[in-house]
Amino acid sequence: MYYVLIIGQFILIAMFAFSAYMKFSRNKTMVHHWEEYRYPMWFMFATASLELLGVLGLITAFWIPGLLKAAALLLAVLMIGAVHAHLFRAKHKPAMAVNALVMLAIAVVLLCV
Repeated sequence: MYYVLIIGQFILIAMFAFSAYMKFSRNKTMVHHWEEYRYPMWFMFATASLELLGVLGLITAFWIPGLLKAAALLLAVLMIGAVHAHLFRAKHKPAMAVNALVMLAIAVVLLCV
């Protein structure tokens, strides 16, 4: 189970670091998605900041294990919001929410271990 935890942490670190980078750099695709969600652009940067906080929590959890559950909970809540944004605000096809659902599942596994 230890290896599942480590692999899950690394997957979430990589995915959310990339996601935060895409938001902070105002990637055209990311900006287009946020326009489809009908959220203000400042909220994209707030979300990226929370993602980065989650990444830092996951990294720090290698030395301070108590932070793992807090970071995983934060990222799980963000992914619930992402699924909502894709399916209900932008009315995307369900396939667009698959990545968020996978990241949510990994975060929940980290919460439950």
